[in-house]
Amino acid sequence: MQWAQNLPCARLLFGQLLVINLCIGTLCLTTAHAAEVSGGVSMSAVLIGAEPRIAITPHLSVLWPLEVNFTLAISDFLNVLPAVNMLGVGVYNQTSIRFGYAVQNLDFQIGPSLSAYSTPACNQGYCGRVVGIGPGGQAQVDFYFFGPLGVSVSANVDWVGGRSLVLPGGVAAMIRLGPVLRWNSK
Repeated sequence: MQWAQNLPCARLLFGQLLVINLCIGTLCLTTAHAAEVSGGVSMSAVLIGAEPRIAITPHLSVLWPLEVNFTLAISDFLNVLPAVNMLGVGVYNQTSIRFGYAVQNLDFQIGPSLSAYSTPACNQGYCGRVVGIGPGGQAQVDFYFFGPLGVSVSANVDWVGGRSLVLPGGVAAMIRLGPVLRWNSK
């Protein structure tokens, strides 16, 4: 079976995702007194291979003020792609460090990201599970319209390594939209 051959890779990937999420969570708990913590669950449009797919994306961010309105943010996005074929569920985790500009109800950030993924992809009749780690870039805008409640929009492009029939361009792209809730320590 195809999924049984990828089981060791999937275990390694999920171990890496667990470590990344634990580090982000520990960072949030130890520095929350000096930062703004936000989180939510978004719907994502993910393009890996030839066909876009929908994902559910829980996310968590920590934002620190730097000077005047400039900020530094660390975020983790766990994109879960529902199974659409026999290759099963896909997981695409992204961690990013972004620099930005914030005013009272609006944050804009941009910066590099690192993704770990194990997801099925198809292109022109070829299907397979793509597993790996890839660098990328991310931009995000958060707009808070009712106190701590707002909406978050982000876009991410990742370069996935190797030559593959299911990933002809070696690029994965995502757009996320969903509610966000922030906790301010001021």
